[in-house]
Amino acid sequence: MPAERLRILVVDDSALVRQVLCAIIDAQPDMQAVGTAVDAVAARARIAALAPDALTLDIQLPGMNGLDFLRELSGGPPLPVLIVATPTEAQAQVVQQARALGACGVLPKPRLGVAQGLLDDGVAICQALRTAVQAARRARAEAGPSSTSAAATASARGGPATPGRAPAAPPAGGGRAVRGERIIVAGSSTGGTEALLQFLAQLPPDCPPVLAVQHMPAGFTRSFADRLDRNLPLRVSEAQDGQPLQPGQALIAPGSHHLIVRRGAQGRLEAGLLETEPVNRHRPAVDVLFDSAAVLTGRRTSAVLMTGMGRDGAAGLLALRRAGALTYAQDEASCVVFGMPREAIALGAAGRVLPLSQLGVALMQDLAEAGNSG
Repeated sequence: MPAERLRILVVDDSALVRQVLCAIIDAQPDMQAVGTAVDAVAARARIAALAPDALTLDIQLPGMNGLDFLRELSGGPPLPVLIVATPTEAQAQVVQQARALGACGVLPKPRLGVAQGLLDDGVAICQALRTAVQAARRARAEAGPSSTSAAATASARGGPATPGRAPAAPPAGGGRAVRGERIIVAGSSTGGTEALLQFLAQLPPDCPPVLAVQHMPAGFTRSFADRLDRNLPLRVSEAQDGQPLQPGQALIAPGSHHLIVRRGAQGRLEAGLLETEPVNRHRPAVDVLFDSAAVLTGRRTSAVLMTGMGRDGAAGLLALRRAGALTYAQDEASCVVFGMPREAIALGAAGRVLPLSQLGVALMQDLAEAGNSG
């Protein structure tokens, strides 16, 4: 007997977005779009009437915005919520607030070609929803029947359950990655040009594809990538939009674009470039790269955050660790500026804290132990 399909509610004030998301969801054999809502009022009613397993939520809604609605939901029975929203100038704050309120992930809508962009990200959207629902179900099972009963009773009455919600897993936990598809992501800022060189020098020529963000102005990253390419056994280049990811290759984010990992038309992992607003005052931003990997490759990712001022990359490294990735931060003694790694360590985002001279070696040893399992 086939398993029951996951029931998804789509909340967005755009008719086009609702139509495309419903089509994406209904095309999956294990889920269905049970309804839509254009605002928080309608969403509240649909949740009560349809009892969805999860919902997608826009931020810019008429009346109550998506974050306020998410805050309202966080006081009730656990309901996984995936934010699918147009990036804003305050994107970093939006992501941080959404995570704090229990969102299972935050995926950006493309500014141009919205329908095609959503279709391109369809598998990631559906996998994030699957993972979140599974995590919520595990949390309910671990909490025991009394907790589940209380939540069900509160839901039937239309009131909140006990404060807080079950921990929704971060988006992917392995996401769309298939067996053997491992990637390495790295971020750095002040002092990072030499740190990145030393880190990459520790990786073998057949290592998984590497995507790296180094805070640099436009016009400098290509010459930086060329210098790395001349001094390393890896093939290093400035990333291009749509460039396939290959073993033994390192791609450096251009100074004018955010770098992400995404799934291409042929189903393979590739680099994507975005001209959306700066995040953490940076473009490229480490958090943008790390967030995309958390959604797409999850536990198949190894992530390293190195020397730099500020906090860019800390939240993204936490999302990756929660998704099952191997996560590393450079220790204070070997950093030029300890800001970014310190913020990540304070969040509990770093699985291991190591000197720069050991980061790449430890990462490859951990990968060898992990093998291609999971």
